[in-house]
Amino acid sequence: MAPSHAFADRQDAGRKLAAALQDVDLGDAVVVALPRGGVPVAEEICKTYRLPLDLVFVRKIGAPGHQELAVGAIVDGDRPQVVINHRIARSAGLTDAEVEMMGQDLLPEIARRRALYLKGLQRPSLANKTLVVVDDGVATGATLRASLRALREAGTKRIILTLPTAPPDMLPSLAKLADQTICLDQPRYFHAVGAAYGRFDQTTDAEVVAALQRCAVWQRGT
Repeated sequence: MAPSHAFADRQDAGRKLAAALQDVDLGDAVVVALPRGGVPVAEEICKTYRLPLDLVFVRKIGAPGHQELAVGAIVDGDRPQVVINHRIARSAGLTDAEVEMMGQDLLPEIARRRALYLKGLQRPSLANKTLVVVDDGVATGATLRASLRALREAGTKRIILTLPTAPPDMLPSLAKLADQTICLDQPRYFHAVGAAYGRFDQTTDAEVVAALQRCAVWQRGT
C-alpha cells in the first residue's frame, strides 16, 4: 500500500493553509515566504486573499561535512543576524564565533539571490503590517527562528506563522516568536519535511522569480 501524505504537493499545502486562515483579519497583510520551498506554498495564500508576496532572505548554516544539519542560520538585513543552534553546534565541535564566521560567508549567496529574485520589483513595506510567514515545513527550526526574529525588528504589527508540517515538540518555542501559529500536520513521529508530501521537488530560482512576478499584481498602491 502506498504511504499516505498530508499534502499532494506544496500548492496543495498552500491551499489548505489558506483555508485555515479564512477567519483571520488579513486586510493589511503581507505574505512573507522563506525561499525557496516556502514560495509555492505562500503563493496559494496570496492568490486566495489577493495579498502581496515578499521574501525573507535567510540561509541555513550547515555543519561541516553535514550541510543538512543546521548549526544555525543567518538573515540578511541592515544588521545581518545569526541565530545559533547551540546543541547541534557543540556536537559538531563549533564555537559561537566559528558559527558566526560561517554565517558571514553565506552573505554573498544571499546577495545573489536578492538581486536575482527582486530585480525590477518594488517590495511591500512591512512596517505596521500583519505578516503571514510561510515555509513548506520545519525540521530543526534554525532558519525560521532567525527569520521571525528579524521580521519582528522590522516594526511589524503582528506575525502569523503558518506551516504545513512540523514536529509537535518544536512548535511551542516557535510560537513564542509569533502572535499566532497555524500548523496543519504535527506527526507524532516526525522524520522529515518531505515525508508530509506526495511530491516534494526542489523549488528552483526561476520558480521563485515567476511567483513573485505573478503576485506583484496585488502590491498595495500599484
